[in-house]
Amino acid sequence: MKPNLLIVDDEEHTREGLELALEDKFEVFLASSAEEAFNAMEAEEFEVVLTDLRMSGDSGMSVIDFAIGHAPDSICIMMTAYGEVDVAVEAMKRGAFDFLSKPVNLEKLDLLIFRGLNERKLKKENHDLHKRLDKTYSFDGILGKSQALEKVLEQVQLVGPSKATVLVTGETGTGKELIAQAIHQNSDRSRGPFVPVHCAALPSNLLESELFGHEKGAFTGAMEKRIGRFESASKGTLFLDEIGEIDASTQVKLLRFLESKSIERLGSAQTIGLDVRLVCATNRNLRKMSEKGEFREDLFYRMNVVTVHLPPLRERGEDVSLLLHHFLKHFAKENQFDVPTLNREALGVLEKYSWPGNIRELRNFCENLVVLKRGLEITPYDLDMRFSSTEPSAQNVHSVGVAVTHLSVEENEKRLLRNALLESGGNRTKAAELMGISRRTLHRKLEKWPELDHK
Repeated sequence: MKPNLLIVDDEEHTREGLELALEDKFEVFLASSAEEAFNAMEAEEFEVVLTDLRMSGDSGMSVIDFAIGHAPDSICIMMTAYGEVDVAVEAMKRGAFDFLSKPVNLEKLDLLIFRGLNERKLKKENHDLHKRLDKTYSFDGILGKSQALEKVLEQVQLVGPSKATVLVTGETGTGKELIAQAIHQNSDRSRGPFVPVHCAALPSNLLESELFGHEKGAFTGAMEKRIGRFESASKGTLFLDEIGEIDASTQVKLLRFLESKSIERLGSAQTIGLDVRLVCATNRNLRKMSEKGEFREDLFYRMNVVTVHLPPLRERGEDVSLLLHHFLKHFAKENQFDVPTLNREALGVLEKYSWPGNIRELRNFCENLVVLKRGLEITPYDLDMRFSSTEPSAQNVHSVGVAVTHLSVEENEKRLLRNALLESGGNRTKAAELMGISRRTLHRKLEKWPELDHK
């Protein structure tokens, strides 16, 4: 389809002459005044607006202002009489693409229009590319390109602008707080506070006061009035992590807030109305807990308006490589080290690993790898050492060992010990440190495999 082009000029022969010159390449619309141009732009979208400066009634400057305000990416070109360069420059400051002196050189006009359209196209493509990259690789600090994560982020975009209470579920370490922050940032509360509370980190007798606040003298030790997290989150979002850990008394007060949007401080009968959005998270099955009487069923249904389930990392295989590179780069920069690289075999090992601790485990692993690396290229041997850095479980050694060597757990452990002794030049203390075990443990292993000891 031809681009739409609007010609605005109060001289009929100028309008018709330009129409004749441009109609082969554009769908040309004509306006004899600024008012006609305004009406045309209300009715149609124009890629190009070509306007005279001096006209009866409103000037071409008002046409430029209207066009840019109505469609910021439109290509506006001003036609001026000789000697009106200063006015034309002012038009460009307001958003016009360029200007031409009258009488118009048609060849120059043609080149100018297509240069403008080409720049417009490039800007749009660049904008679309950044949107795709932002959606694919990063969403409010959440990295990933897997379909499993994409579904989660689509839910976040849909639920963010709403007022609905959200329950975020998923295993430990999957990034539930990041999802809660993304919901907050994609809502009209984004300029308000985001207040996180980790319910499992507080004893039940303190959690109630932490959430709802208390008056002076409400209980022993309440020496002054305290504003709770609910009030601190006014006009914003309160994020309650590990909601399955709260006791029955706090559950009742939480249910009351969800029903009435109000709270009472401990030691007070005054009701305080609050505009707070609640986002909760848990790694437990609240439905089963409510069936067993361990969690209030009515509270569960009140919280479970919208559920966003965050998949474990083992179901996001496409994201592992991206996350590894991101965290290696992050911790290298933080420690002012060169960024290490994973060779193909090492990356294959890590992509096959199940990451039971999810992103938290991967993040900690990358920090460990950056700090304790022996070179800039990370090999499967480096991974063996890191995965076995704290007396490895058989599962971890087996997972990494099989991926690298297809050996049994015992054979893989023996190989690690041999490599550590070679790396340390036979120094048992250093070999023990490399393996992350005590010197006494190393002695026991050497008694079991004396052929490894070349001392």
